[in-house]
Amino acid sequence: MDKKAVIKTLETIAVYMEIAGENPFKTSAYRKAAQVLEREERTLEEIEKPEDLTGIGKGTAGVITELKETGETAVLNDLKERVPAGLPSLLQLPSLGGKKINKLYKELGITDVDALKQACEQEQVQALAGFGKKSEEKILAALEEVGKRPDRLPVAFMLDVAEQVEEELRSFTGITRFERAGSLRRVKETIRDADYVISTTQPDDVREQLKSLRDTYEVIADGDTKVSLTLEKEYRVNVDFRLVNDEEFATALHHFTGSKDHHLLMRKRAKDLGQKINEYGVEDLNEEKLHQFETEEQFFHHFDLHYIPPEAREGTIELDWFKEDRPLIEKRDIVSDLHMHTVWSDGANSIKEMALAARDQGYSYIVITDHSKYLQVANGLTEERLLRQIEEIKAVNEEVEGIHIFAGTEMDIKPDGTLDFDDEILSQLDFVIASIHSSFQQSQETLHERLDSALKNPYVHLIAHPTGRIIGQRPGYDVDVDWLIERASETNTALELNANPNRLDLTADSLRKARDKGVRVAVNTDAHRKEMLNHMSVGVSTCKKAFLTREDVINTYSLEQFKQYIGEKRRRFQ
Repeated sequence: MDKKAVIKTLETIAVYMEIAGENPFKTSAYRKAAQVLEREERTLEEIEKPEDLTGIGKGTAGVITELKETGETAVLNDLKERVPAGLPSLLQLPSLGGKKINKLYKELGITDVDALKQACEQEQVQALAGFGKKSEEKILAALEEVGKRPDRLPVAFMLDVAEQVEEELRSFTGITRFERAGSLRRVKETIRDADYVISTTQPDDVREQLKSLRDTYEVIADGDTKVSLTLEKEYRVNVDFRLVNDEEFATALHHFTGSKDHHLLMRKRAKDLGQKINEYGVEDLNEEKLHQFETEEQFFHHFDLHYIPPEAREGTIELDWFKEDRPLIEKRDIVSDLHMHTVWSDGANSIKEMALAARDQGYSYIVITDHSKYLQVANGLTEERLLRQIEEIKAVNEEVEGIHIFAGTEMDIKPDGTLDFDDEILSQLDFVIASIHSSFQQSQETLHERLDSALKNPYVHLIAHPTGRIIGQRPGYDVDVDWLIERASETNTALELNANPNRLDLTADSLRKARDKGVRVAVNTDAHRKEMLNHMSVGVSTCKKAFLTREDVINTYSLEQFKQYIGEKRRRFQ
């Protein structure tokens, strides 16, 4: 476990203790230990004796050591055995914390959502101290939404499902090759179902293995060429598998990848050539011949087109674009990540660990951008801590070869429009990100004033996650993106595509507008642990939707080009 995972586990123990009705002082000790670790600037590995930290007692120190060494703790395992399995799920309901759930359990015998709903309908909950009629009504309304599957699920959720499915597919026998299809392959922001195309010479064997996939809730269809399953995850997810022979694979993959609008363009192009596309190949209507292809590249070349990446197949400009050899940006073009967090704020890894992980990605340089002091919940850095961090970055640069580390910050734009650091501090940083993390409900005019204070500051290089949206959870704050792009252009400020699959902020449409206005784009993972650096590929997919090339994206700049770039805005204001 890394430090972030240990902190989460300590907080989980505290909640389980509240549900179980444990001594509140004991519960508080675990919360306090989590807070102490959050403020500690060392990694878990660097903390040899947790009990030496002020605020961590012998008992909680033992649990931290246990988690560090084994990845689990007997304390939480025991609590999970004692607490009815349905109670923790009640935490997702508004206003229900551990203490209230314990009261529901002890006084009304409620152990799950069904029992809670029945108690609310019988008006038993409102009679409990600390609840009331309005609380009961809110709980009932929330219960109506519990477990409801949205029509489309966020891409972050579906990517996790896909990785689990593919881990099993790779262990199957009889599969020649397989590939994602549908909106999952096109990396849409939201996805209804997962689709796969499988090439096999043993379809019967593969079908039987598919029906035994882990977490299968129901087999919907079991035909010669198609198996459809429902998997029981956080939501029930439908997965369709198309079974084809290898000669059909490329055209079947194109067919089942979509989109519908892309197919309309391709069918028209085929018709103009006296041909017809189907999932098995391309029919030549004049010669009564079926053309089949080993790869999608060959399929597109057949129509005098260069390969069109799946993300760009949305029925817009792709056929005109790919008549010429104009490659879109690829993950291999990315040589940097300009937004990441470490144990200095709310990250899980040290500066050195993030640098080594980035070097493993093939990057030439990174920027460390821990939170500023306004974001106390994320252990944001004060001026004094930031200056100390700059010195540590210099030391790690001396120690680690093959990658350069720039000193930066993700600085809050506060609700009153002021910036969290003054220019004297900002001038000592290499790269400055500004972002909004609070008061999302403010008027558009106020939000624009806040953003403008950062845009016109000579030390601010980038606006991060510019709308604040989280896919499937919140729409973001009321910013006119066209206005933001215009002001970014006027002030020579870059805009971020946050590659975290929960955000993907900005959207592809906004990125295209930014490019057309000459605004530079940075694709960053906002990684809070080193594994999150892998999210860069999802960001690159969104860039492809926007038809961005490597020339449009800062992260492709060489180290010397980046050094030149970060001085441009400051020189402009001098």
